[in-house]
Parts: sequence; C-alpha cells; structure tokens
Amino acid sequence: MHVLVTGATGFIGSHFVPFLAQRGHTVQRVTRRPSRPGDVAWDPVRGEIDAASLQPPEAVVHLAGENIADGRWTEAKKQRIRDSRVQGTHFLSATLAGLPHPPRVLVSASAVGYYGHRGEEVLTEESGGGTGFLAAVCRQWEAATQPAVNAGIRTVCLRTGLVLGADGGVLHTLLPSFKLGLGGPVGSGRQYGSWIALPDLLHVILHCIETETLAGPVNAVAPTPVTSLPVNVCLRDGFDPAKLYQLKYTVKDPYVLGAGTAAFRDAVLRLAGPQRNGGGEKPN
Repeated sequence: MHVLVTGATGFIGSHFVPFLAQRGHTVQRVTRRPSRPGDVAWDPVRGEIDAASLQPPEAVVHLAGENIADGRWTEAKKQRIRDSRVQGTHFLSATLAGLPHPPRVLVSASAVGYYGHRGEEVLTEESGGGTGFLAAVCRQWEAATQPAVNAGIRTVCLRTGLVLGADGGVLHTLLPSFKLGLGGPVGSGRQYGSWIALPDLLHVILHCIETETLAGPVNAVAPTPVTSLPVNVCLRDGFDPAKLYQLKYTVKDPYVLGAGTAAFRDAVLRLAGPQRNGGGEKPN
C-alpha cells in the first residue's frame, strides 16, 4: 500500500514512517522542509503543496499541527495551534478530494481534548464536545475533513490522548523537571487524563487504515485513564524502577491504586526502562 503521511518529521510521524516501511508499505512524506528524495513540500497554512510530486496514495495519515506543548500559550501561539490544524486539514482534505484518483482512506489526527474536562464522566465517541479552547479547536479540526468525506473518502478522526514515548511526547516534556526535583501535581492531582503508549498508537493508526468499517471519531487511548497525582508519582519514582514497582505499597491514596495507574506505570517502565536498569527487566 502507498501511504501519504503529513507531520512525518514530528514525534509520532517519525516513528510511523519506518513502522509502515517495516511492514512492506511505501511511504511518501509531506513536509514543510523536504530533505529526502520523494518528499512533498507544502505550506498548509498558506494552502500550498507540490502536487506534481504526489504519487497517488491509497491511504493518507494526517499528523501535522503546531506543537501545543512547546512554549507559552500566547494569543499568537493559540492562533498557530488553531490555524495549523483547521486550515491545514481543510486544505489537505480539499486537495485529496480533487485528485483524479482520491485515496480510499484518510486518518486525520484529532485529540481527546474534544471532550473538555468532564471529571469522572465516562466518555465514548458518541459523547458530545466539551467547552474551552482545545475543545473548540478539535471540533473545527474534525469538521475541516468534510471535503474528504463529501468526496467519498473514508475518513477517521483519531482522538488521541497523551502519547508516551521515550524520545518525545508528554514524557519528554515532563521528565526534565522531575530530574531536577521540580515536578509535582497541579491542583488537587485528581484531574483525569487519557493516554496511550507510542507503540500502541502506531498499531491503532494502521488498524484504522486497514479496517474498512471504521469511519468518524475513534478514541486512541488506553482503556483506563489516570489522574495527575499518580502520573506525577510515577515520574518522580520512575528513575528507580524498584521503587516504581513498589508504588502500590508505598502510596496510600485511592486515586493511585487503580488499574489505570498500573498500566501507566508499566508503560513508563517499558518505554524508559532500558535506560534505567540495563535492559528493562522487572527488578527482583
């Protein structure tokens, strides 16, 4: 299968491209800074793409967007977050819809920020959108895929949680503070967050490409969310795997003892463990 990938040089995309190649698929990267033969140059906000370089794709994975974790959320930053997603997605969708042979499927990134902050409410793909800046951006972001939908392209909006990876994502952002002893919970520590390990996310994206019955929103998260208090405890003790495996015995708080925390803890160890204990084996 020939797959077009935007955001291919970002955290998720830079892992997804070789993931596809290892499985025998051909990949063409769409990027603002082409650096390899076959790369397609584009400027999603200005609505420019080197269409002549496009090889007709069977599938498109759209991951491009301003990094929300990089820098303060000034009004200018928020505008870039919105425009890079909404304008870029609309432009890509319209471009794909206008191809002589449109792709069979578009998997377009979105986020669980769509739901806003809802406390302990159980949320599914059928749940309504929330309030706040990110929820509004997500609604516009998903709506921007409409030109592809109208053209008959099966379109999946992948609502991704916090992505855990050893070289990027939320762990990469938070770990420096914890290494300096500066990390800690915000507020009560009981705010819920949905997450997913990077290797699992790569398989979810491929599943969305290959499963003909999937369309519309898909939540790409681990089965159980976790509150910010155990996240911070996991990161604090994550530099000593023996302590982390003893977490449930040393932290006497009901918000730390759930299945979500255990899964999060294991994901942190699986992703960062080899650098911590010489191979990632569970300590005795």
